Amino acid sequence: MTHKETSRRDFLKKLAIGGGGVVVLGKYHFLFGNEATNGILKAIVVDFDKCTGCRTCETVCSAFHYPVEINGEILNGLGNPKLGNIQVYHYNPDVDVPSVCANCPDTPCVNACPVTPDPISGYKAIYRDEVTQAIRTNHDVCISCGSCADICETERTGVIKMNPKTRHPEHICDHCGGDPQCVKNCPYGALSFREVDVNRTYFGLSPEEIAEELFERYYSGEEVING
Repeated sequence: MTHKETSRRDFLKKLAIGGGGVVVLGKYHFLFGNEATNGILKAIVVDFDKCTGCRTCETVCSAFHYPVEINGEILNGLGNPKLGNIQVYHYNPDVDVPSVCANCPDTPCVNACPVTPDPISGYKAIYRDEVTQAIRTNHDVCISCGSCADICETERTGVIKMNPKTRHPEHICDHCGGDPQCVKNCPYGALSFREVDVNRTYFGLSPEEIAEELFERYYSGEEVING
């Protein structure tokens, strides 16, 4: 069993035993609400059976977050897929895996940040936004240590990457302020914006781990090759 698998199992066990701030609805539906988050945690959820790997999600995310000004009017940008906070990974045989921040209730990325919290807001360089409940970053106080990316890579999805030029973390989903553009524009209905459920089948898994499970479902007996 890998360190990541052990950490994830321990995390789920603590939630089941502790129960602090957890409301159980039905058999597997968890809502996380307490004074710190002031509401329900939500995240982008992928239906891999519907995803075609078209990369529309990457494009609309990038266009929304990198607008341009033309003749005094602010418009969506060109939509470079590689700049999206959601990234689609392609594997051979054919498996497409959109990967996006899981908005983990226990925020390992925030906990790993060594920056001293702001005395007023209480925020570090990476923090959970009080209004949207999404994970956000403050590059003005980031020390480029990469701790958030390292912990995400070893224990969760691995979506946080350090920009090689700015040395700041990127690809962290901010939910577009509560109205995710990828969900609105997915042409196949493969994306939804739901309450975080740590018991969801693919919660907190990396693209490679998800691809292996999907490959087993779709092409049992063959070898997964990263495309």
